[in-house]
Amino acid sequence: MSKELKVNSTIDVAAQASDIESLNFSEFSKEDIDEANEIFHHENRLSSKLNARLISMIALVAVIGTGLFLSSGGTLHTTGPVGMLISYIFVGTVVAASQICIAEVSCLYPATSSFVAHAEHFVDKSLGFSMGVIDIYSAVIPSELAAVSVIMTYWSDINPALWISIFGVLIVAINCYNVKWYGEVEFAFGMLKILLCIGLILVGLIIDLGGVSGQERLGFHYWKHPGPFAAKYATGSLGKFLGFWKSVNSVVYAFGSIQSISMLAGETAYPRRAIYRAAKRVFYRVFSLYIMMVFILSMIVPYDDPVIAKPSGTASASPWVRAILLAGIRVLPHIINAVVLTSALSAANLGIIKASRTLYALASKRQLPKIFLKVNRHGLPYVGVTFASCFLPLAYLSVSNTSASVFSWFQNISSSAILYNWIVIAANHIALHRSLKAQGFSRKDLPYTFIGGKYAGFYSLFFSVIFLLTGGFPVFIHGYWDFATFFSSYFVIPLGLVLFVFAKLVFKTRYIRPSEVKLKPLFYDVQNRPEPDFVKLKGWRWLTLLWG
Repeated sequence: MSKELKVNSTIDVAAQASDIESLNFSEFSKEDIDEANEIFHHENRLSSKLNARLISMIALVAVIGTGLFLSSGGTLHTTGPVGMLISYIFVGTVVAASQICIAEVSCLYPATSSFVAHAEHFVDKSLGFSMGVIDIYSAVIPSELAAVSVIMTYWSDINPALWISIFGVLIVAINCYNVKWYGEVEFAFGMLKILLCIGLILVGLIIDLGGVSGQERLGFHYWKHPGPFAAKYATGSLGKFLGFWKSVNSVVYAFGSIQSISMLAGETAYPRRAIYRAAKRVFYRVFSLYIMMVFILSMIVPYDDPVIAKPSGTASASPWVRAILLAGIRVLPHIINAVVLTSALSAANLGIIKASRTLYALASKRQLPKIFLKVNRHGLPYVGVTFASCFLPLAYLSVSNTSASVFSWFQNISSSAILYNWIVIAANHIALHRSLKAQGFSRKDLPYTFIGGKYAGFYSLFFSVIFLLTGGFPVFIHGYWDFATFFSSYFVIPLGLVLFVFAKLVFKTRYIRPSEVKLKPLFYDVQNRPEPDFVKLKGWRWLTLLWG
């Protein structure tokens, strides 16, 4: 089917609906159709080589990374085994709400750099611009490429600048050809991560149950000694709560990029069904893996272990490696470091993808130069990719001791940008529902919905704001002031406000009232481009649940 929308004066919804439930109106005006063509014109210029399998794995790879393999040790040290488990479950509910928000809006309006386009369509173009610039900034800072050089020190003492050069060229090569090539590379990385997670779960169970020769059965020993909760910043119950809340803010970043399911919607075949399936499966898989691994980790490493308290950025300080070494197993640490290396490469790849697609999205809304709309014969926005790649040499700053601290201040801002993303995603979802009500529609008219979706936006917005405002709370405790922590935790707030006001003044945008949101063109696109159902799984195809 041609990607260009069909232009008719009116259209019979029942005839066009196919598998999708009919909406509560029967005609689209020529104005609705023209606006739909305008909205999706630039999306149709991109490649559509991705599918549900690749979208799911890209999202999975984006989430499962150093936060789980390395930083979980710091979380365990901060709050203790039970505190860490509760932290992951609690943050997981907020992530689930945010996932519902991005999926429901994206299934109605599948767009490149989704939540930026959604903010411009449902709330205010200035909000989309603000979010887009912050997203570009957080994506182009090559913190993960710098991390690659640190990870390589586990095996080699060669100057880190060499590794930055080698892997920088590799990252550019992966992103400069075809989006499907990028998807297949990430699929391979994703399979390695899944296999490592499964392997660590099994090894952890063996260690805990006394399956290692010469080692006693641990059971829940470390939950009792040194205890279920660790105290931080104070003593007693207050210290335990502060430790728990500090770990909550750390866990937020472990779930950081789960919303990337819809980032490449404009380059996905049948994007609505792909996003819907990916949203469900990615969250269930990530949440299940995280809870299982955190639960097992809490039983095989004591929270007061001095090694996990001082992360080095390599596998040497990984709580998993520490548990394995305590059990006398010597080979697995190298395997873990290798997969951590692929995690850093995946995150660096994702940075190029995010920056280039957000540049494309803002250019399509006439908020950046039209040059970023240029695509090659493969439908790749090569100008945006080139622009994002130009920032990779900044990773060399991490090599110098004098510039490394300044570089770390700016790279840490990208962490608080995650919560800014969640806030905007929730605001978009709330704005969608307000516009549905104002224009006489309901959730039943949406192409895909989730249980609890009606309240997901409010739940996600409330806790995302709380997380952002309290993310750097330790700096306000006497004796714990640290400018770098304060800067990285809160600079995104004034930055977002300044960009918002700037866009207001330059582009003269205004808040879009619920009655003014262009819903009918979106519904027209749903009806005019129906998507077939997925083939039911039979026989060996059930195995595709591992990756599809």
